[in-house]
Amino acid sequence: MTKYVMGLATAFLGSMGFALLFHVRREKLLLASLGGLLAWVVYLLAGYWSDQDVVRYFASAVVLTVYGEMMARVVKCPATLFIITAAVPLIPGGSLYHTMKFFMEGNFNACSVQGLNTVLLAVSIAVGILFPSSIFQLYQKIRMSRKKA
Repeated sequence: MTKYVMGLATAFLGSMGFALLFHVRREKLLLASLGGLLAWVVYLLAGYWSDQDVVRYFASAVVLTVYGEMMARVVKCPATLFIITAAVPLIPGGSLYHTMKFFMEGNFNACSVQGLNTVLLAVSIAVGILFPSSIFQLYQKIRMSRKKA
């Protein structure tokens, strides 16, 4: 149980750290940090449905993007502010570390397997962000075209 609480706390604080690094204003800081917490909650809950990290990362990226797009409309600021800070806990740093470790040890078979896994995680995050963002933008364009007509 403490492992999950620590993971959630570090996801929140990591997102907050990046929000501070990007000079997010004080009134939006909590909302941006909550996105990272939400992303990690979804990652953990997706573990009940799938034991594959790629699926868990994709589900988290989709949810954090929907959260970011909704918050952008609520507080009237760019969605990237929320999406980027919320995606910080999902960065596959551990997987990349193991890839480099295997490479430095000369274990090229394990390096290639771990490297492929790292690339798949990064792609699943990217596609998980791209898919809902595209839908939101398409919806906005349709809505704007209807207003003009």
